[in-house]
Amino acid sequence: MDSAPNTPPGTDEVVAVFDSAGRPVGSAERSRVYAEGLWHASAGVLVRSGDGKRLYVHRRADTKTVFAGHHDCLAGGVVDPGETPEEAASRELAEELGITGVGLTPIATVAWDGHWQGLRLRCHLYAYETHWDGPIVHQASEIASGWWWTPHELVTHLHDPQWPFVPDTRALLEDYLVTRDR
Repeated sequence: MDSAPNTPPGTDEVVAVFDSAGRPVGSAERSRVYAEGLWHASAGVLVRSGDGKRLYVHRRADTKTVFAGHHDCLAGGVVDPGETPEEAASRELAEELGITGVGLTPIATVAWDGHWQGLRLRCHLYAYETHWDGPIVHQASEIASGWWWTPHELVTHLHDPQWPFVPDTRALLEDYLVTRDR
């Protein structure tokens, strides 16, 4: 769960801190990472239906600190200290969508240097993919709603710069989805 950038020291989640090249260099409270624009890492999973013809898309909860109410196609979050991106992706997939016991295939990485509501966000992003036809159980504090779309439907929405979509996922996956799902 995201912690507010103005959270008092000692009360929010500790996350792994990285250098600009993507090497772990320590840890810090999430509020400090956001406030100071420290490099960190995030990992997420693109969920495809078993036949690969649909993608799971969701809308983030309005209470999220970062990208609240935006749409996303990755279940994911920040990498914890001592955790690999794949471990973080698997943990987040279980927490956010209730999906466990699936294989993850790496599909994309990017270093994203962006902004959100006046904060500089610098993050090494790692995307994985899995196939799933079982039940999906949203973590209410993370996800407001979700649905299945065809890749064409998602790419059409991604081409609309006004559609509220998580910008780091857009930077990470837009080219992959366009090329992969033609």
